[in-house]
Amino acid sequence: MVELEDLEGVGPAIAEKLRAAGYDSIESLAVSTTGDLMDAAEIGMRVAIRVINSARDASKMGYEKATEVLERRKHIGYISTGSPAFDKIIGGGVETQGLTEVFGEFGSGKSQLAHQLCVNVQLPREKGGLDGHAVYIDTENTFRPERILHMAKAAGLEQEKVLENIYVARACTTDHQMLLAEKAMDIAKQDGVKLVIVDSLTSLFRTEYCGRGALAERQQKLGRHLAALHKLAELHDLAVFVTNQVQSRPDVFFGDPTRPVGGHILGHSATSRIYLRKSKANTRVANLIDHPGLPPESATFQILEAGIRD
Repeated sequence: MVELEDLEGVGPAIAEKLRAAGYDSIESLAVSTTGDLMDAAEIGMRVAIRVINSARDASKMGYEKATEVLERRKHIGYISTGSPAFDKIIGGGVETQGLTEVFGEFGSGKSQLAHQLCVNVQLPREKGGLDGHAVYIDTENTFRPERILHMAKAAGLEQEKVLENIYVARACTTDHQMLLAEKAMDIAKQDGVKLVIVDSLTSLFRTEYCGRGALAERQQKLGRHLAALHKLAELHDLAVFVTNQVQSRPDVFFGDPTRPVGGHILGHSATSRIYLRKSKANTRVANLIDHPGLPPESATFQILEAGIRD
């Protein structure tokens, strides 16, 4: 094991500052940016670059054979949605080491799915879970512990224990939301967290940054937030699941006028994108819009008192 003090340019004082700022591993330094490191450790640009390069050399961040990537991906975990048909179109469930985005109109089942995943992640692996805990960042006051109890009972789990294994925080501003994502990294280091949910990702960004004049600043900040969530997923082998709002395009006269908020920044960042929409007789349709390894497909599911089902 390489300690922080073994890196070029890192002495005991800088190492202490880095650990206090959350950089307690070589990997976390290797994937950090120069600006973040300068602010966290109060060091100059040259020292920050030297530290990052030294960390990358120590963690062997470079090219690897595609066979090695394949072998590593064999260990990716999947969290069941509760609907086998839904799981099938997304490759077996919501996967770890990636960011899954679900968008749709109000009432389409985004928050219901988020609640279901909080329960299912605690199931044993043979039943579609990961034996892990969940972190729920709530930006719209949608988290309901009573709903968790219903779903836990239907899954045959101990209800109070399921609630104990979910960390919930209510985000009030975009800065608070980003801070909570950083704190989720601290929890993930100690408590077996396998799922981080942000419900919804874009709500506070839409509220705080209004008009075209604020669009560039909003997208830059959203991009930094998404980069932090990806880092969280990859460093701790967990699934990041975000819900997203939609907006209507008045210039579309034919077809579906709805589109997800967040623009290309979010579209390019999400590992997989799923569009939920209402259908007949209390059913919902999940459309896989984008995935690096799967074709676009759709599945129908229901939202019952027991949770998400076929």
